[in-house]
Amino acid sequence: MGISKGKTVLVLGGSRGIGAAIVRRFAAEGAQVTFTYVGSQEAAEALAAETGSTAVKTDSADRDALIARVRESGPLDILIVNSGFAIFGDALEQDPDEIDRLFRVNVHAPYHASVEAARNMPEGGRIIVIGSVNGDRMPLPGMASYALSKSALQGMARGLSRDFGPRGITINVVQPGPIDTDANPADGPMKDLMHSFMALKRHGRPEEVASMVSWLAGPEAGFVTGSMHTIDGAFGA
Repeated sequence: MGISKGKTVLVLGGSRGIGAAIVRRFAAEGAQVTFTYVGSQEAAEALAAETGSTAVKTDSADRDALIARVRESGPLDILIVNSGFAIFGDALEQDPDEIDRLFRVNVHAPYHASVEAARNMPEGGRIIVIGSVNGDRMPLPGMASYALSKSALQGMARGLSRDFGPRGITINVVQPGPIDTDANPADGPMKDLMHSFMALKRHGRPEEVASMVSWLAGPEAGFVTGSMHTIDGAFGA
């Protein structure tokens, strides 16, 4: 049991990778955890059984469904927004509908979820959004839409920190670099290129990101808000 014992936590996008590590961390600390998933039902059900958490299917691209999910979760002590995806390729050739979906998931969903959660969040609540070091640095072509979406989170957190601050609610962005997940495996074809930018020549572990999220959700981070917290092995240095 840990600092989040008894807290009510909602993780948007929690069935795999960083999200699953966050679910495991907060469940191990004794929190009451609910997490959402879209396509990974089998993984979600296995994680829920493993951790004693609750898995609910919710598409973060569907604004009304997302807002309803946050509202129906009741007063939250901690909201963690991890849902997101990337599109790679020549900006001149990408499908505009897919780009719009990326913005709905990566930008609109964090905003609407944060605002809805804050309506009923108690004094001292925590909102943590998983962004990316690519919000600060994009050294490769073909990821402009992703970089844009992650930079947008920075302005969102700075602005909402002003709106929510009078109630002691904090909002922060965690910005991982290369993390060993299904989407970006440590032994994948891009590893050598990514590691060439880094001071620490390895992928990070999802558990390392979850540890930073846990700290931001705890009492020691009560004076930390509207800020970006990069965990990237100096990818962006």
